Amino acid sequence: MQKVLIVTYYWPPGSGAGVQRWLKFSKYLPQYGWEAFILTVDPQFAAYPSTDRTLEKEIPESVKVFRTKATDWFRIYSKDKSKIPSAGFANNYDNSFKGILFRFLRGNFFIPDPRKGWNRFALNKALEIIEKEGITRIVTTSPPHSTQLIGLKIKKKIPDVKWVADFRDPWTDIYYYEQFYPTFISRNVDKWYEKRVLKNCDKLITVSESLKELLSLKVKGTKLKTEVITNGFDESDFNEITAVIPSLFTITYVGTLSEAYPIDGLINVLSKVQKLNMHFLLRFVGLVPENYQKKIGDKLKADSFEIIPYTIHTEAISYMLNTSVLLLIIPDHKSNKAIITGKFFEYLACKKPILCLGPEDGDAAEIIADNGQGKCFSYYDIIKIEKFILDELAKPTLISKNMKNFSHKNLVKKLVSCLQ
Repeated sequence: MQKVLIVTYYWPPGSGAGVQRWLKFSKYLPQYGWEAFILTVDPQFAAYPSTDRTLEKEIPESVKVFRTKATDWFRIYSKDKSKIPSAGFANNYDNSFKGILFRFLRGNFFIPDPRKGWNRFALNKALEIIEKEGITRIVTTSPPHSTQLIGLKIKKKIPDVKWVADFRDPWTDIYYYEQFYPTFISRNVDKWYEKRVLKNCDKLITVSESLKELLSLKVKGTKLKTEVITNGFDESDFNEITAVIPSLFTITYVGTLSEAYPIDGLINVLSKVQKLNMHFLLRFVGLVPENYQKKIGDKLKADSFEIIPYTIHTEAISYMLNTSVLLLIIPDHKSNKAIITGKFFEYLACKKPILCLGPEDGDAAEIIADNGQGKCFSYYDIIKIEKFILDELAKPTLISKNMKNFSHKNLVKKLVSCLQ
C-alpha cells in the first residue's frame, strides 16, 4: 500500500461538505492501493460552525487519524462554541460597531483566517508522521486556506515530497471576502500567500472548471497542473432511504442560507401561487437569518413554510429524498459561476428535480442541464420560475438518469492519478 497524508481542519465530529469530501475519499482510497493518514485538529481545540457526532462512526478502520491541539482565536469572538460563525463570519450581518470591528479584525489581523492557530501544531506533527511512516505524498485541503500554508512549509522543508493542494472554494475571490474590510496591505498579503501556494504545489485540485480558470489566471503554469475533481455523493448513504413524492407539494432547501443568497424572486412567485389557491410547503433545513425568516413570514402563510434547524447528515438526506423539488441557491457574486456546493451532488443522487437560482451559464447550471435534472434561472426571473413550479405542481417527477459519475467511489480514481 502506498501512503498519503491528508491535512484537513474539517473532520468528524465537524460536519459539512469539507468533512464529507475527504471522509468519503479516504474510505475508498484503499481500494486503489492507497493508505490514508489523516492529520486534523483535536475537537477540544477546534472551531467548528457545526458538528455531527454520527459521522465519527463512518471513519474507516483503515484510516489512521492524528489530532493536535490548536490556538482557537475564535474564543475572542465567543467562548460559546455553538456561536462560531460559519464561513468565517460570512453569515454575520451584525452591523453594530462590535460586528463591524470583529469582521475587520478577522480580515486584517488573521490572514488568511483565524484557524491559522492550528498551523504551528499541525506542521510539527506532519513532519513527524512523514518521517516515521516514510510518506512521500501529502494533500492539503481548504478552506480554511491557512491549511495550505502548512503544505507550503512542508514542501520547503522536504522538497522531494509531492504536494497536492485541494481548493474546495476560491481564496481571495470568495463571495464574502469584502465583508472583512481588507485594507490594501492585507489584501495583498493574502494574495501573496495564495500565489505562493499555487506556484509551489506540485498538483492542484479544484471542484469546478470555472474555479480552475479563476486560479489559472493568478500564476502562470497553474492550469497545466490542475485537475477538476468535483464534490460528490456516497452511494451507501442512500441505500436504506427510499425516495418518495410527498402528497403535499414540497420545495426543500438544505444548508446554510445567508443574505448573499437572493430569495425575493422565489418568495414573490410562491406568494402568487398561494393566491391561486394552490397548496405547497417551502422547507428550509439549516440556518436561516432572522430577517429572512421575517421576509418569508410576511409573504407566505404560516402553514406553507417551515424552518428546521441544523440536523445530522442522515436526516438531511432523508429530507432531500422526501420532497417534490430540491432548491439550490448560488450566492450572488461576480465569481459565482464557479460555485458548486457540496450538497449539490447529493441533490443529484436523490434524482429529484432541482430548481436552481443563480448564473444560467455557471458550472452548476451546466451539470443540471447535462443531466436533465431541473433548470437554473436568474434570481428574479419570476416568469420562468413560476412556470417551473406550476409544471412540477401539475406533474411531480423523478429523474431516471444514472449519476454514478459523481459518486465518491468513482471520483477517487481521478484523485489517485493526481497522487501518482
